[in-house]
Amino acid sequence: MQTYIVQAGDTLYGISKQFGIPFEEIMAENNLTTTVITPGQVLKIPTSETTTLYVVKKGDTLYSIANKYDTTVSDLMELNNLKTNVLSIGQQLRIPVHQDTSENYIVYTVKAGDTLYKIAQEYDTTVQAIKSSNQLSSDSLVIGQQLKIPVEGSSTPPVSNYQTYIVQSGDTLYKIALEFGMTVDELIEVNELENNNLVVGQVLRVKKQSLPDIPIGSECYGTGYVEPTFVTYTVKSGDNLYAIARKYNTSVENLKLLNGLTSDNLSIGQVLKIREVS
Repeated sequence: MQTYIVQAGDTLYGISKQFGIPFEEIMAENNLTTTVITPGQVLKIPTSETTTLYVVKKGDTLYSIANKYDTTVSDLMELNNLKTNVLSIGQQLRIPVHQDTSENYIVYTVKAGDTLYKIAQEYDTTVQAIKSSNQLSSDSLVIGQQLKIPVEGSSTPPVSNYQTYIVQSGDTLYKIALEFGMTVDELIEVNELENNNLVVGQVLRVKKQSLPDIPIGSECYGTGYVEPTFVTYTVKSGDNLYAIARKYNTSVENLKLLNGLTSDNLSIGQVLKIREVS
């Protein structure tokens, strides 16, 4: 059981909406025979399984309260129908109570320069997963805003089963799905896409492909050994490993292994081994 102090302008119906409880239950709990209430009146509110009540104290901010109760500023504002971040001492706020769930998450505080795409990349998740976890209706972020970032236990398939693919000009979901042995529906589900539209440069998760082992110049013993020769490619301006791998129907991981690369950086004029000449 929790209590609520009636504020100026409150109505019984409005309070019932605020706590998600029928006003008849509040009337019954407080032995009210009329819906008339007065400022300062203390009402007993039937316990909610999803929220608790917090009274704002001196020095409190939405950020500090959200941090204390492991929630987000956006959640508090939505739950309490707040239009601004301004709080008043004595103001009562509904605080979400986290239920046991198979989804785990960490709380991330937005910094200057952050974007949903950047954060999703950093935590190996998707923009849509973050928006869904935080009930965001747009990609806009505010410095100091707290976001729930889904980690292990979410519906996103294990990262180990997938590699990343950068959308190129002319790509379609059907074309990409066919190239990586997937269905369009599977590609949409894995990346939590809302439609079939793609943007050049967009990063997608695709199935890892089984690639044949390629000799990488390890020492060889025995008679009759012939040094292998390779198909090579000279890096031009604008090239990247993703585009080269796609052009030669191989993978970035294979190119890096074959050429002893430790990063994705390339230099104009650099000669890359593509595959051994059969």
